[in-house]
Amino acid sequence: MREHPSNRVDFRSDTVTQPTAAMRKAMAAAPVGDDVLGDDATVMALQERVATMFGKEAGLFVASGTMSNAVALRTHTVPGDEIVCDKTAHIYRYEGGGYAALCGASVALVDGEKGLMTAEQVRSAVRKADGSGSHYPNASLVCVENTSNLGGGTCYDLDMLDDIAAAAKAMGCATHLDGARIFNAAAATGIDVARMCAGYDSVSICFSKGLGAPVGSVLVGSREFIQNAHRWRKMFGGGWRQAGLLAAACNHALDHHVDRLVEDHVRARTLAEGLNKLPAFSVDLTTVQTNMVYVDCAAPAQHVVEKLAGHGIDILDTAAHRVRFVVHLHITDEDVERLLSVCASEWA
Repeated sequence: MREHPSNRVDFRSDTVTQPTAAMRKAMAAAPVGDDVLGDDATVMALQERVATMFGKEAGLFVASGTMSNAVALRTHTVPGDEIVCDKTAHIYRYEGGGYAALCGASVALVDGEKGLMTAEQVRSAVRKADGSGSHYPNASLVCVENTSNLGGGTCYDLDMLDDIAAAAKAMGCATHLDGARIFNAAAATGIDVARMCAGYDSVSICFSKGLGAPVGSVLVGSREFIQNAHRWRKMFGGGWRQAGLLAAACNHALDHHVDRLVEDHVRARTLAEGLNKLPAFSVDLTTVQTNMVYVDCAAPAQHVVEKLAGHGIDILDTAAHRVRFVVHLHITDEDVERLLSVCASEWA
């Protein structure tokens, strides 16, 4: 599925995806209303649909995955609390320090394996004010990211998710799952999303990555949780008006872009195996579980980025000698072949 208005091949992220012609048609036809006043039927339908899909009572449509996480974290915590997450977690690395600025919370970092924590690590990281002479902050929330971006697109297995949730609850902590690419995790593991998230009080689901919608995430949880989250969305400046135009794109993505995610995973694997055969590149193939490929380079990463850009191929560098490729609905088999051919000719 190409449908991209450029002759460049863009592997930078699955966030670069643009609405397909069919998605644009659905957006144009969407009935809309003032969502702040509760009048947008398309938004309400999306919220209810996603909540039901994930086995939760209610949902809240927001502008982005970062906003969804920020609202969730603020709803779960009070200033002075501590949040437990992996050291590579998106909420810690890439959300502007929102946990500190918006929540007044600290973070206890877990040194997971390829971005994935264990229940024992979570138990060891949870600190409570009680019994510490008030030296410790009060850990009140455990956050899991599935798939793990900096883990390479890795996925938790069901036992790990269940064990972490149980450990958190036993220690008096709420649980939040950052599911920016949760449908990729479901496609890779075969685990139903409702079952995957059964132990988690809230889940953030992003539609503007692999699912190809232009804007939007849905936060799901209990009815009481979402009522409180609605207030924080308002305070963060996230009240919508005729947001049904965007919600329609998300509904279209659910109808047409979920099952095809396995195609992205197959192409990512082909890309990873092809690069790993070249002496100038090295890929930990155990991390290539979904649509991401992190590649260690003999040459400086910026040199690789610039060289590929000259061939009409765009990627991102993530470290001095590491680059990232992300496969999405605009990447075809021919694009992967083109990339591998260029790399073979430049760095054979």
